[in-house]
Amino acid sequence: MDVLWSLRARGPRPRGKPGPDAASPALTWIGDERIAISGVPSARTVARLAEQGVTHVVNCRPRAQVRWSGDLAAERTAFGPGRVAHAPMQDHGLPQRPAVWAAAACFAARVLDEQPQAGVLIHCSAGRHRSAMLAYAVLRLRGHDRTQAASLVLSYRTEAQLLPAYVRSVERWLAAVS
Repeated sequence: MDVLWSLRARGPRPRGKPGPDAASPALTWIGDERIAISGVPSARTVARLAEQGVTHVVNCRPRAQVRWSGDLAAERTAFGPGRVAHAPMQDHGLPQRPAVWAAAACFAARVLDEQPQAGVLIHCSAGRHRSAMLAYAVLRLRGHDRTQAASLVLSYRTEAQLLPAYVRSVERWLAAVS
């Protein structure tokens, strides 16, 4: 397992997915899964996310941060409230309560299952912990086993770290709902 959690080889960007430019946040597309991970996009660049293939957003930043920066409001304005989910998590390295993130993971998995052209951006502040955890949860919901889901997140998003407490939170929740 230690090798799995430290995997860091970056894979190629999927075909048809534009790369970042100076005015856009750096998105990392996770293989052909139509899931992107990034740090928080600025309010100025939110409108450009659609040009990069994003149709839906999951914001993993806590309520105080989104109120202060306005990123969640900008995302809801740009994409519509029905295309944006909020998973208000603190990045504390401790287990994450499913009450704050599970609905957002289900939202993203449902969008990807029902809309073949959808592209879901999952972001937190830096695109390292909370967004990686939520992307892992979405991949698990979509049928990937633990090893596959972790490998996909870590091999494409080199900045990502799947914190053990966060992974345990996902796995315990999956065991409880199945």
